[in-house]
Amino acid sequence: MKTSQCLECHPEPSLTSSKAVYVLTGCVGVIGANSMVLGPIGPEVAASLGATVPAVMMAAAAFGLGTAASALFLARFIDLVGSARMLKFTMSLLGAALLFCASSPSVTLFVASQLIAGVASGIALPAIYASAAAIAQPGRESRTIGKVLTGWTLSMVAGVSFSVVLTELISWRAVYVSVSGLAALALFALIRLNMQDRPAAGIAPSPLSALSLPGIKSLLMVCGVFMTAFYGLYAYLGDHLHQGLGLPVTANGVVAVAYGAGFGCAAFLSGMVDKLGTRRLMQPVLLVAAAVYLGLALLGGSFMAVIFLLFTLGLVNHLGVNLLIQRLTAIDPAKRGTLMGLNSAVTYLAVFAGSSGYGPLYTHHGFALAALVSLGLTVLAVLTCLWRDFAGQAIRAAD
Repeated sequence: MKTSQCLECHPEPSLTSSKAVYVLTGCVGVIGANSMVLGPIGPEVAASLGATVPAVMMAAAAFGLGTAASALFLARFIDLVGSARMLKFTMSLLGAALLFCASSPSVTLFVASQLIAGVASGIALPAIYASAAAIAQPGRESRTIGKVLTGWTLSMVAGVSFSVVLTELISWRAVYVSVSGLAALALFALIRLNMQDRPAAGIAPSPLSALSLPGIKSLLMVCGVFMTAFYGLYAYLGDHLHQGLGLPVTANGVVAVAYGAGFGCAAFLSGMVDKLGTRRLMQPVLLVAAAVYLGLALLGGSFMAVIFLLFTLGLVNHLGVNLLIQRLTAIDPAKRGTLMGLNSAVTYLAVFAGSSGYGPLYTHHGFALAALVSLGLTVLAVLTCLWRDFAGQAIRAAD
């Protein structure tokens, strides 16, 4: 009985693969908007619900936990049911969860709504990434995945900055109503696109079975510490700027735009990734990220320095995510959905760990020490990459 199949997406003949890429990019943008807006508007949400910022940021932790759990236990059905069907269902669920967020009267219900949003996102993201890898032309995988990843740029530049303005002018609740509307628009685009799946035959493999594939554990470890370093620090950057530096909430939007601009500019480097290869670039990208965290620890009191450093961080984060997706999907193309499910599970466990673990660290020791912890985690990612590549070379030499 077959337990793994290659996921393929086949739009109608009248539609080009580029249209599918644009729709997938939009879906990432909607998911990204929800996952990234809470940090900048967190102080306003806390004031409205009569809670502390760390209590409100537990919603980000709940989102991460829900995303990780569904990516781990439900994303394997992407290969069996088909990514298009799963994506339509999850975008519907995400839109409903965001409406619940907008109407939440208490922080408890707000956290619960984000947990539901996380469950939807945990299936949607692997479906999107697996589809992008499947429709990419040979030799252009980085360019295709890079285009889809620009959805995170849309969420940062347009979504987060707009959410800050909307919060100032109307309310934070209007932000979640707006993002819910964007989810409905993405669902409409998916229906119009009419992507045709070739679902796998047989039983969907357990995602844990993929852990036996060579090299996957070390890549997932790199993903976990890399993402924890970012999401943990980003969750409290908004409060640092607002409370620590005394800046208005709109300053958080400026920083989000800087990060998103850097993330988007990295798309122009996708050709370089295809040319030089993922193995050669992974460690340098991680080292630059480590340098950024060191800069934030030393220069976090300067708003202009934070803007520059967040632009650089956006650049290297895009490259890092792109490289990880390529290296993971290359392990076994027949298990793209399962592998991307593991990737999303680890990523959003990192969101949970970062958002919850950095709270006491930031509250009791400040932003600078939190940035140094991110530095240490990124150095650990570099060392893991070096060990993985060295071990791989030793095995090939022995053969």
